Amino acid sequence: MEIIPAIDLINGQCVRLTEGDFSQQTTYDADPLAVAQRFEAAGVKRLHLVDLDGARARRPVNLPVLERLARHTSLVIDYGGGLQSEDALRQAFDAGARQITAGSIAVREPATVQGWLQQFGADRILLGADFRDNHIAINAWAEQSERTLAEFIQGYLAAGASTFICTDVSKDGKLQGPSLATYQQLRTELPAARLIASGGVTTLADVEALAEIGMHGAIIGKAIYEGTITLAELKGWL
Repeated sequence: MEIIPAIDLINGQCVRLTEGDFSQQTTYDADPLAVAQRFEAAGVKRLHLVDLDGARARRPVNLPVLERLARHTSLVIDYGGGLQSEDALRQAFDAGARQITAGSIAVREPATVQGWLQQFGADRILLGADFRDNHIAINAWAEQSERTLAEFIQGYLAAGASTFICTDVSKDGKLQGPSLATYQQLRTELPAARLIASGGVTTLADVEALAEIGMHGAIIGKAIYEGTITLAELKGWL
């Protein structure tokens, strides 16, 4: 199982929100590059980079940060936030993203994202399956759609997607443990999907439990910044 630290960006700084609420923001580091280089020095290979300004603006905002991280580290960066057009995708790829995460647009405009999958390939287009109460959440998690998590994943598997970042919005940033039961059900129902768990991963025991049920990756954010999981503890997973 891949360990994928997260860096969330607001005003070019490394922050974390609670349940995606911009009023519940904690700034951890003014220099995301220094954070990324610490991750790389610890043996991390991948990075989940979220442009929260971009998510609100519905266009990429922190591309200069992406470019710095891509130029000064060898991390495989997946980038999300505000990617609403092919032009925005190309900007992200040109700035150094190896993959992008399609979130709300994958719900609102499935034909657009299916076109991206065909054009760029499933290895470069990840699907952001953000959910609350087993239904997909959209628009920076402010709205809930009628589609269930399983329906969303099943539909995109049929369209050629392979990898899904499944974020439980209700747990994100709260350090209360991941949604193991939901992930276990998805692994049983949709064994062809590559599932990356996100939201609530708090301890090394959580990481072990996710690996045990067959998750393909775990995104870890606040737990690293708050020290409930250390990079040293993750050494054996990297």
